[in-house]
Amino acid sequence: MRKNQAGIGLSLALALMLAPVESFAQAKKTPAPPKAAGAASPAAGADEAESAEKVEPEAGDTATGGDAAPEGGEAGSLDELCKIDPENCVKVDMKASAERNIDSDMYAVQQIWTLRTNRFEINPYFSVTMNDQFVAHPAPGLALNYYLKHWLAAGVNGNVYAGLNSQSDFNFQTSRAARIGQPITEYQWNANANVTAVPAYGKFAALGNFIFHYDFYVVLGAGAISTRPTAVVDPDNRTFAYSVKPTFGGALGIRIFFTRYLAAMLEVRDYIFWEDLENPSIASGLNSLGKPLAQDASTWLAPDSSFTNNVQAQLGISVFLPFSWSYQQAK
Repeated sequence: MRKNQAGIGLSLALALMLAPVESFAQAKKTPAPPKAAGAASPAAGADEAESAEKVEPEAGDTATGGDAAPEGGEAGSLDELCKIDPENCVKVDMKASAERNIDSDMYAVQQIWTLRTNRFEINPYFSVTMNDQFVAHPAPGLALNYYLKHWLAAGVNGNVYAGLNSQSDFNFQTSRAARIGQPITEYQWNANANVTAVPAYGKFAALGNFIFHYDFYVVLGAGAISTRPTAVVDPDNRTFAYSVKPTFGGALGIRIFFTRYLAAMLEVRDYIFWEDLENPSIASGLNSLGKPLAQDASTWLAPDSSFTNNVQAQLGISVFLPFSWSYQQAK
């Protein structure tokens, strides 16, 4: 009897120990898909009928069952990107930006960098002679111009030659070798009234990416020049005084601008006049007063005046006043 009771007890204890292991070893059941609303059996309970009803998509769900778009934007919009990476998000109101009033003009051709209308030009320069191989006439000079139009100016200029005239080595050596003196002259000063026209302007790149603006100009002028012959043929008896002669001529020049009011200029100008030269012959004999004709001033000059072109290269700077300006017409 006791043996039977002991066996029954052991059997119950073993059954209790094996029950959890068996439950853990059971395969996981896959829940059945919900049935359509009309397919529920009449015998199904209230819970089964409720689960069998069609589930309506929630607000924001796409028709294809994909991820919902963020509130206020479409899938793939800027708002969605900002939620993914808020630190790098560009806070732009696209709608307001698209509707804003844009008042911006774009031009295919750049405006003129420097306007000249109603501005003064102060132009100090230094000039050297280009076409006289016997004597040099270097001179400092100054030009003043007022621009009536952007392309048209009226002005004056002048040069001071006194004390800077010099005979060239070529003339000195030629005179010694051939024993023939070439008539030369000295200049004292000249002054001119001018009209300047600017027909062309442009720009070019240099020194890396620096843009230089430039213009070409043409000058027509008339004035006066003070000159005298240099006594070469008979310096023992002849001395000459300065005399004023009318002059006219023209010039071609270029300006390269560094700022809107400062430019470097190079100008080639021709001053044209009729010059009195020393008489290459020495008069002989005596005049009515018994004085040697070689000492008579009326015999010192050549009988005819010489048509002279004094071509000068003038290098200097141009300063435009006032320094600043503004466009008065639409761009």
